[in-house]
Amino acid sequence: QVHLVESGGGLVQAGGSLRLSCAASGRAFSTITMGWFRQAPGAERESVANISRSGGTTYYADFVKGRFTISRDNAKNTVYLQMNSLKPEDTAVYFCAAQARGSSDFYYWGQGTQVTVSS
Repeated sequence: QVHLVESGGGLVQAGGSLRLSCAASGRAFSTITMGWFRQAPGAERESVANISRSGGTTYYADFVKGRFTISRDNAKNTVYLQMNSLKPEDTAVYFCAAQARGSSDFYYWGQGTQVTVSS
């Protein structure tokens, strides 16, 4: 079992930055892939970034490449999403998620944190 709680969302103007944090419970945190997803009003939930258990492999959606950075600190059971050069279209609820061990599916989800980017 992994329990995830996001924080760090808020209101920022276009071009600004935010850092999201996801605090995880459970001893299995360091053994599983983590990801960030987002869902804007009227849109499907979409993948933003993933990071492997060691932090050595990352994935970014095309729409955030060069602007967002995912990282993790396994000693603190925390994954981060540094968001720079924010655009109004980045406005969404951002969710932290974790894969189950031995699976490529994201099974554990946080409650989400709102990010709003003004124009």
